[in-house]
Amino acid sequence: MVVSNRGFMGRKSSASAALPRSLRRTKAFLFANLILWCGLGAWFLFQPKERQREVSALVHNAFDARKDITAFDVAWDLWQLYGSKDYVAGVAAGDKTHLYGGVPRVVAPPATTLRVLANTGYVVGYSETLGNPLWASYRVADIELKDSPPRPDAFTPDLRTTARIESQVYNNSGYDRGHLAPNYAIATRYGQRAQEETFQMSNICPQRHALNAGTWKQLEQRIATNYAGRFGEVWVLAGPVFGANPEKLRRRVAVPEAFYMIVVDESDGRVRAEAFLFPQDTPATARMDDYLTSVDEIERRTGLDLLSELPDAAEDALEAKTVERAW
Repeated sequence: MVVSNRGFMGRKSSASAALPRSLRRTKAFLFANLILWCGLGAWFLFQPKERQREVSALVHNAFDARKDITAFDVAWDLWQLYGSKDYVAGVAAGDKTHLYGGVPRVVAPPATTLRVLANTGYVVGYSETLGNPLWASYRVADIELKDSPPRPDAFTPDLRTTARIESQVYNNSGYDRGHLAPNYAIATRYGQRAQEETFQMSNICPQRHALNAGTWKQLEQRIATNYAGRFGEVWVLAGPVFGANPEKLRRRVAVPEAFYMIVVDESDGRVRAEAFLFPQDTPATARMDDYLTSVDEIERRTGLDLLSELPDAAEDALEAKTVERAW
């Protein structure tokens, strides 16, 4: 009598076939990374010394897990250096400690008269009329990332302002106390005192929780870790966008209808910028790419003149661009 084991063998073959498929995907991924790194290595040997130093720093950071830089980030950045149309020729003059391209200027409504307040790790342009900062600017340089100091317990009024907005104005309002200059990036670069300054109410705007704890926070963290590791240093300009007749919290603090964030990167006598415009109702799981815009559009919505210390031709070209994807 012949006993058929076809059913048994079929089950065995099907179980064993699933494993090779998984292994093949893993091998393909590893092989793609190997080819990519080998190609980058060959390219590296033919670069000038200054570019080799830049690339060495980038590759070194790619092996720091806290900076979350992938091999594909490295390849993308190298392509951007040579093939990207985002860069324009020319760089800003003047002090770049916290600001790139000069102090934003009020040129049209809805912007109002501003008081410029300098802090250890950032600068802010504050509107007494609206009870809000209209912009905050800070520079993020690459560092060996460490844990930041403990988060301060309380927000404090800024005694340099006449409005002297207190934290309690936001109680039961439905809005978070949203930072413009972020706690983490400033704390890790400038220390505890600078971190505490980010909790002054002159750095705070009413922001919906989904935005504050969602896409806005994700972008702040990516700039502080990934961008700094990839680009060496970047400058960030962030602020609110107000409608014609904004709601006010306790008749003192105007509520923005949206928020903008601009990131500037300078390299080899060239400059590029990515700009985002997030409505208050941006979902927590939103894709950053869906909110890319131009600096021109942000200027139109805010009444501010930005990056004015760039050469005129560079400023015009840069501000008109909308990048195709978030860096």
